Amino acid sequence: MAETETLECITEHERILQEIESTDTACVGPTLRSIYDDQPNAHKRFMEKLDARIRNHDREIEKMCNFHHQGFVDAITELLKVRADAEKLMGQVTDTNRRLQEAGREVTAQTEEVIRCRIQQRNMATTVEKLQLCIPVLEMYSKLKEQLESKRYYAISHGDALCITEILNLFGSVSQYRFCQIMAENLPRLREEIKDISMSDLKDFLESIRKHSDKVGETAMRQAQQHRTFNSAVAKQASMGHYMNGSVSPLLSSTLPLKVCCVSLYFQGDRETFENYYRKQRKKQARLVLQPQANMGYGFPVNRLFDLLFEVRDQYNETLLKKWALVFRWIFELDNYSPIPVETEEEYKLVVSRFPFHDAEVEKQDFPKKLPMSQSVPQIYTQVKEFIYASLKFSESLHRSSTEIDDMLRKSTNLLLTRTLSSCLQNLIKKPHIGLTELVQIIINTTHLEQACRYLEEFITNITNVSPETVHTTRLYGLSTFKDARHAAEGEIYTKLNQKIDEFIQLADYEWGMAESDGRASGYLMDLINFLRSTFQVFTHLPGKVAQTACMSACKHLSTSLMQMLLDTELKQVSMGAIQQFNLDVIQCELFASSEPVPGFQGDTLQLAFIDLRQLLDLFMVWDWSTYLADYGQPTSKYLRVNPATALALLEKMKDTSKKNNIFSQFRKNDRDKQKLIETVVRQLRSLVNGMSS
Repeated sequence: MAETETLECITEHERILQEIESTDTACVGPTLRSIYDDQPNAHKRFMEKLDARIRNHDREIEKMCNFHHQGFVDAITELLKVRADAEKLMGQVTDTNRRLQEAGREVTAQTEEVIRCRIQQRNMATTVEKLQLCIPVLEMYSKLKEQLESKRYYAISHGDALCITEILNLFGSVSQYRFCQIMAENLPRLREEIKDISMSDLKDFLESIRKHSDKVGETAMRQAQQHRTFNSAVAKQASMGHYMNGSVSPLLSSTLPLKVCCVSLYFQGDRETFENYYRKQRKKQARLVLQPQANMGYGFPVNRLFDLLFEVRDQYNETLLKKWALVFRWIFELDNYSPIPVETEEEYKLVVSRFPFHDAEVEKQDFPKKLPMSQSVPQIYTQVKEFIYASLKFSESLHRSSTEIDDMLRKSTNLLLTRTLSSCLQNLIKKPHIGLTELVQIIINTTHLEQACRYLEEFITNITNVSPETVHTTRLYGLSTFKDARHAAEGEIYTKLNQKIDEFIQLADYEWGMAESDGRASGYLMDLINFLRSTFQVFTHLPGKVAQTACMSACKHLSTSLMQMLLDTELKQVSMGAIQQFNLDVIQCELFASSEPVPGFQGDTLQLAFIDLRQLLDLFMVWDWSTYLADYGQPTSKYLRVNPATALALLEKMKDTSKKNNIFSQFRKNDRDKQKLIETVVRQLRSLVNGMSS
């Protein structure tokens, strides 16, 4: 029985040893614990078994080493033999390199000649390209002069794609040339000449049309009557056929000068002046027509009816504009300037029904989702529609034609957008409680309001039944309101961002006389960089160029502020330790710029904002004055962006003028030659500065 237990114990020990040798070290603990949980003195027998196994492995290791020893010795011997050949090969490579360099000198010379020829070819291609840009301008200007000499003013405005407009557009690419400046000086004179001639044609036309006023009125009244009949379309066609073939033909033939004037002045930006003059003269003609005879007095001057109606309409519009100004201000006051959250599809449909919003990315999102604009956008859109309804009710009470009502609605809506809403937006942007986050949301809001202008035009078209293709239909140009507000908000973002940077800069507290730096960047600067990172994350919803411009503006402003801090005239002395500490802060700025806080920058464009500081600090950190003075003025200079006056100002701050213990005290004690070198550098810098000033 004892022998059986001993045999089982030996077998168990063999199994445990195999587990220890083959399993991971993390599993050894439970395996060893099983030894102590077994029968008494089992661990002693296991230790004996373990020692035997160790001795067996030692013998195997010794055999393996003896087996490979001779091979190791042979390998070392072969390596020693190769050393001589390696030294010989090194000499041959050096000699080959020398002969290759000598043989390549001629190739280098020929390469430089090829480079010179290619530069000439590039210059020739550039010249041809510039001439090709100039040719269209000269051709268009020549055509303009020919048409002016032949008095073909209508061809100038209507033919050949508006010559003057094209000339002005083409000036942008060739404006640096002298002939363009001469053209630019002549174009306003030519424009005024065309304007005067067009106005003269208009006056002739008005004089001509006055003779046909009775026929014009008869036609207008007939068309108004036909518009109110059931079969207006058939009657209108019959009437137009009659007058086209009869008595109205002289009137239609007289409309050509009016068309000439309209087109001539439209592209020059004088359409409003032309229209006002035309309306004013037509009103005067209407008063003359309506002037009662001497033997008729009605108790009210008939010729004042039109003026009275227009005055009442204008006064009513002013009242509406004042009311909606209060509504807009209240909407902006209550806005939270955050994206609109929608929890369910019903809420989403409700918002879209109030405001025509379409965004493929938002529509793909699952609920709950967020619409990019804030709650003021659908409210503003709804209020503009309410204003149009209010203006419509009054316009209908005047019993005007559909075309006139459509024109009134569009003009009053333009006033609402360009004057009332624009004023409210401009005041909102300037308010002190509007921060960067709110400005970003305002830019997003104006973008969506601008996109909704076309829906407002459709809304007016639907309620007046006047086709937008009608010649005299006024377009909604109020979308310029949102562009102007957006530009103002962008400018305010740049201003507030720079103001925030200035607040952080004011917290800077450098010890300008410190012996050595702390080895880490200043706390105020790290706080500033963290603020910029979080701010630019909010800018991801802005158009790319706006975010990039804001980021570049912030980096340039930060670089300029740091440079001004270093060169402040009230700062009298700066130690090398302070320069090292300042360098650590600039390194953090460069790391921030290279981390691409705003996507879209190419290469190291953003890091270049700190290039002036970097080269200045490198010059003082390395103390590389010989290179700076030798390469000064060269386009390939390592310190091209370091101005001599800037370097001199900073060097004067580091100079030992007060006999205190600073960086130069060691130079005077240990090596007076270095002190003389410093004085030489100062003199040379002063010489460069004086040369620049002279």
